[in-house]
Amino acid sequence: MSDSYSYYSSRCRYTVGGRHSRRGDKDLISGIRKQNYEEIKEQLLNEEALFEDPEFPAEDSSIFYSREPPRAFEWKRPHEICDNPVFIADGASRFDVQQGELGDCWLLAAIASLTVNQRLFAKVVPPDQSFEDGYCGLFRFHFWRQGEWVEVVVDDRLPTYYGQLTFMHSVDKNEFWSALLEKAYAKLEGSYESLKGGSTCEAMVDFTGGVSEFFDLRKAPPNLFSIMLKASQRGSLMGCSIDADPNQLEARLSNGLVMGHAYSITSVLLMDIETPSMSGKIPMVRVRNPWGNEAEWKGRWSDQSREWSLIPDSQKESMGLTFDDDGEFWMSFDDFSKNFEKLEICNLGPDSLEEDELDGKKRWEGHTENGEWIPRVNAGGCRNYLDTFWTNPQYRVTLTDPDDDDDDDLCTMLVGVLQKDRRKKRKEGLDMLTIGYVIYKLGDENHGPLDVKFFKYNASCAKSPSFINLREVCGRHKLSPGTYVIIPSTFEPHQNGDYLLRIFTEKANETNELDEETGIIEEQVSEPCMKVIGVYNVVNRGVYSPFNDYTQNADYTRRILVPTVASAPPSVGRQEVKKVPGYREIPPPTDEEQEQEQALKASFRRVAGDDMEIDAYELRDILNAVFTKEGSVEFVFDGFSLDTTRSMVAMHDGDLSGKLGFDEFKVLWADLRRWKGVFKEYDRDRSGNLSSYELRSALHASGFRLSNRTFSALVMRYSSKNGNIEFGDFILCAIRMKTMLASFRNIDVDNSGHAAFDVDTFIQTVMYS
Repeated sequence: MSDSYSYYSSRCRYTVGGRHSRRGDKDLISGIRKQNYEEIKEQLLNEEALFEDPEFPAEDSSIFYSREPPRAFEWKRPHEICDNPVFIADGASRFDVQQGELGDCWLLAAIASLTVNQRLFAKVVPPDQSFEDGYCGLFRFHFWRQGEWVEVVVDDRLPTYYGQLTFMHSVDKNEFWSALLEKAYAKLEGSYESLKGGSTCEAMVDFTGGVSEFFDLRKAPPNLFSIMLKASQRGSLMGCSIDADPNQLEARLSNGLVMGHAYSITSVLLMDIETPSMSGKIPMVRVRNPWGNEAEWKGRWSDQSREWSLIPDSQKESMGLTFDDDGEFWMSFDDFSKNFEKLEICNLGPDSLEEDELDGKKRWEGHTENGEWIPRVNAGGCRNYLDTFWTNPQYRVTLTDPDDDDDDDLCTMLVGVLQKDRRKKRKEGLDMLTIGYVIYKLGDENHGPLDVKFFKYNASCAKSPSFINLREVCGRHKLSPGTYVIIPSTFEPHQNGDYLLRIFTEKANETNELDEETGIIEEQVSEPCMKVIGVYNVVNRGVYSPFNDYTQNADYTRRILVPTVASAPPSVGRQEVKKVPGYREIPPPTDEEQEQEQALKASFRRVAGDDMEIDAYELRDILNAVFTKEGSVEFVFDGFSLDTTRSMVAMHDGDLSGKLGFDEFKVLWADLRRWKGVFKEYDRDRSGNLSSYELRSALHASGFRLSNRTFSALVMRYSSKNGNIEFGDFILCAIRMKTMLASFRNIDVDNSGHAAFDVDTFIQTVMYS
């Protein structure tokens, strides 16, 4: 198995092994994955050539995807821009980064925060790169992308206008790490234009692999400063902003702050201060405007404000205090929370730093789950859509130990739902979905998948702050130890999208998808009933008659394929059946059904001939004579297809004779009665169709347990374009499920969940069903 195949197999929830998967073809960064820095560099040095990136060419299409450029850009290498280019000059600093013409201040704010943590910075921007030794026009960067770290290589051709860099650049004209970092990030997202507009936390997550949190400072929790201080101590990245003025782009306020602009938070601390108006430990926040100019806060504790005159110079020096027009300033936490409106925190994940890089910082415990919302399968929408909400993916989380410093014995849990590839798909006209999640408490930790009744009668215990069209929605929750179920969803049902669910806790947690094993809900049948390969031997006491007229004076054994003992007809042998929850029993026959059975018996005798057996063609004629009769099924039904009746024969045809005897026919008839009753129960509008969301309940009532993967395959195989399942397709689905499960169980004699088929048996089982 190739590495590429194993990668796609592991990341896709719903695939059929051995078949070509279009998901691999749809990997939006497959070209980036194939570029190996060391291999490319070795080849370039041998050829004495400079790298020209075929995956991100120096063309207008790499800048804009929606329009022509407003003017002619010229792509130049750093040597063509200045005489002595350097990758990083005197260490990377938050003061290096300057915004260009692109509206990506959110990205600049994140980069400024990244430079504060030099270990993280070195992970994203490997420092062992230069324009001197080993230079070949090739540079590399690392980004966390949707659950994994990805290396992105770029050439050093950058867009310029009149010889000056057009987009992000450093204060030093000969320093190029920031411009190349922006280019690598643009390559990852498809173009420079794809970076226009965004959330600071989005880039912070891609630099760290952390989970982001959003706080509305107008509704801030009372312990917000404690949250920020703990986040700072854990090395988290933070950003803040003021809502934009709808009538003016980046409007400047009288206090010096800019609306609709992304700022980075570079320090949070309790400052020992002695002034005439205050003393003691004062909560303080250091903020930076990525413009890096005089656009700074003008209130208390701003540069040159009188408060600083009362602070000893030694303390100012220990804080790294400067009064330059560099865009950075201090604020009291009180002023910060009153003047800014949004706070973003990117909590570092377990894979953000290696063990030896923690520097004494605590690390979150984390768990991730990859998933997909599939229309007609599990895209149930939010709780407003109760009839479909329960079909959404469900994840069980068990919290065992409270936080060390929690006086209420509660556990902190961060939940993040990240929708994949939406920014990169902008050129296809796709934008962010509106997403969120809901959390429910489980009384039984071994509870199976939750159905509509659970959500109808149980209230949630927590939920995402809102359903919103951001790349990632995250929330912080304080919960008592116990078992919970998280339901990630889009706001509206029937929307398609891939997502990554991430769960961070201070203590270890147990997390898994709430699912069930595919199988049959069995009734327990007493002996005699002996399973053999291919068929079941049903031993009966009595003399066999084609019309099931038994006497008690002899024994006989007739070989009948009975895929599940639950469907064995009560008239076969002396069998005591015990009821099992979840299995829908065959109701007593109505007068009409008794008449139908007599008619079937007469038809079977007439059609079968001397051997008392019928083939699929004859079975089709017999059944359709009954099921298409007016009033027989109470909805429009054109009859069973030949493919369906062939599967009916195959379900009981253990010796590949291609025919059914009357005993097998009676078992089939009992199944059809049960399945018809189930279908009528769930076809509430008598349309002759089930919705795909009703199919799972209908199959469960028919005696089948379905895993999420199996159910997805059944919906794709048996539903129409609009997601409906007709009566004939429902019957065919049930027949094949029963046949395939029986075949599997006949091979899996140890009930291990694994069966070894030789190729002939496998093909026979799959093709003849």
